[in-house]
Parts: sequence; C-alpha cells; structure tokens
Amino acid sequence: MLRGKNIVVGVAGGIAVYKVVDIVSRLKKQGANVYVIMTHAAANFVTPLTFREISGHPVVVDMWAETTNWNVEHIALATAADLFLLVPATGNCIGKIANGIADDMLSTTVMATKAPVVLAPAMNTNMYLNPIVQQNITKLTQLGYHFIEPGCGVLACGTEGIGRLPEPEVIIGKVIEILNSKKDFVDKKILITAGGTQEAIDPVRYIGNRSSGKMGYALASVALARGAEVILVSGPTYLVPPPGVVVHYVESAAQMRDVVLAQFPDSDIVLKAAAVADYRPQTQSPDKIKKNSTTLNLILEKTPDILFELGQLKKHQILIGFAAETQHLLAHAQEKLSRKKLDMIVANDITLPGAGFNVDTNIVKLLYRDGHMEELPKMSKTQLAEVILDKIQMQFLKKY
Repeated sequence: MLRGKNIVVGVAGGIAVYKVVDIVSRLKKQGANVYVIMTHAAANFVTPLTFREISGHPVVVDMWAETTNWNVEHIALATAADLFLLVPATGNCIGKIANGIADDMLSTTVMATKAPVVLAPAMNTNMYLNPIVQQNITKLTQLGYHFIEPGCGVLACGTEGIGRLPEPEVIIGKVIEILNSKKDFVDKKILITAGGTQEAIDPVRYIGNRSSGKMGYALASVALARGAEVILVSGPTYLVPPPGVVVHYVESAAQMRDVVLAQFPDSDIVLKAAAVADYRPQTQSPDKIKKNSTTLNLILEKTPDILFELGQLKKHQILIGFAAETQHLLAHAQEKLSRKKLDMIVANDITLPGAGFNVDTNIVKLLYRDGHMEELPKMSKTQLAEVILDKIQMQFLKKY
C-alpha cells in the first residue's frame, strides 16, 4: 500500500524509541523507502545502527557530520519526503516545531519539508496534559500538522494515564490514510454522529456510556480527506475534530436528534457511529439530589430512536448503522439492519480484545441489505473508516 513512497521517520528521545524499530520495519514491509533521522537523545535508547539495518539507509544524527549520499542533507530529505513521521513526538520536539526552533537535524528537516507531517506523541501524562503542550498541539493542528492521539495505560515512569505511544497498526494506518487519500467523495455531503450521549439526572449527574467517539472522528477525518463535505454531530468527548469539519456539539439524545433531523434532508450519506443512550430519566431534578437515603429510585423512559426515524424518512440517502453487542452479534445486527431500513450495518463484539470502546482498533463484520456479510480482521479505526467508505463507494454510490 506504500510501495515507492518516501517516508522520513524522525525519532526523538523517549523510552518509546524501541517501539519505532517495529514501525520502521512495518513501513518497509508495506513497500516504503524509509529514511531515519534521530536526535542525540534518541540514540541513547536505540543505536543508529539498528535503524540503519532495518531501513536499509544511512541514519542521520549529527547535523554537522560529513554527508554520505545526500547533499545539504536536511533539504534533500525534506524534499524527497512524501510524508514525515515524528515518532515518538516528545514535548520538547512538539514545542520546538510549534515555535519555529530548528537547532538539530530533526527540527531543521521538519521546518524545511512541504510534505505532510504526522506526530505521534508519547510522554508522561502530566507532561502531555500540560497546558503549554496542549496549546502547541492545537497550534500545529490548526497549521495542518497531523496528530495521532496517544494511548492510555501504565507508562514507563510507573504512572497510569494518557501518554502511551499509539499502537504500531494505528500509526501505520494513519500514514496509509494520508498517503493513499482518494478524492472520490468530492460532491457528497456526509453526516456523521460520534461519541455517547449524556442524559441528565440532575445538574451534576447523568446516565451515559463508555463511547469515546474515536470511530466517528476517524470517519470524519477520512471522509474529509477524501473530499466530502462533513457534518459531525458529536456527543461529549476529549477528541479534537479535524480542521474543515463542521461540528455540532450536543449532550443528550434529544439534542442529537434535533441536529441530525435538520441536517438529514441535504445529506447524501449518513454514518450513525454515535452510541446514543437508549434510556433517560423520566424527570430531571432542577437541583442536585442530596444523599439522604441509601437508595435512589429512577424511572427511565426510552429515548428517541434516531436511526429508526431516519430509515422511515430516507429517500436518496445511504444509511449506515453501527451495532456494539456482547452476545448474539449477527442476530442482533441483522434485526437492526432490517427494522431500521439500513443499507449496511457495522457490527462489533465489544467483549473481544482490541474491539469496542476506548481503544484505537476494532474487529467488525459488515452486513448488507442484500443479505451478504463480510468479516474484517483487526485494524485501526482509521483503516476501518477507509474500508467503510470504500464499501459505500463500491456497493452503493456506483448504483445511484
């Protein structure tokens, strides 16, 4: 998928450097020409020799060293690159790039390149959440740099939280997404819902679910890259939407319904990836409910079934649903596909490792209205978004 592409991998100094060896190897197996630039700090974790053997090219560390095959090396690498991947992207490197500092080969080459730049941050949780780092990430995102959200878990420093280097398949998926981007949805308006909804109990508490919104945001990013006009209706999430997407933020199922119904008539494709709450409290307390007893009784009522409504209203629209199940996956997905008049449903068993909520990968089955089904292997949500749009293009758009 990357055959003949020139990818410059910038390796900054962090404990996650050892994982980059695997990433370079995977890029090579995809057919890419990989050139590695390391900071001196990175060379303290993994030697340049390792990357030279894996990539098959000399590794640049010292800006003042004698050149080998490259003349004015940072310019040559910057010009040759089809994509620049900075992994791990440390807080220091992000800060230097955001503020125009070019004091080593890595930062100098990033400044000189016109290729897409992808940053995969990895650092201590507190460092990643530091307002200065977040401001730098926001600034670079607005300037067109691409970021891959770090993972959560136990970090090398012993703390637990956000800051882990994204999984290799997620990073490779992002690279493939950018380099193989097609413009086959230029004349289409795609309406996407993402995240979970929050149904208020009182001004403090709510009923919600575990959805992170990652699948919907991946769909929005890929659809935008492929030329579509993208309308994203998002429940509460910490994710940053890609620049160029029109975003409507909502909290409750009722609010999501209002926005979706308003946008639906002019939409060509609808991707309902949001995990909408099925029930909400029948009444909401105007004040915080105090802990005056050992139990709290709530009467719940059904929320509107937005996807069912769209199925009754659709005319020219292509309607895609999502089903997250824990048992009887195919039976439940097939029932939803038929009852809600969908064209396709993306079904996943959230009990499987690497599938479901709050992870960067997914394992799904695609069920179609004509009765056939496709089973997909584990892949990043970005890669899955590409596959879903490919299927829409092949199965539906060519028939309209």
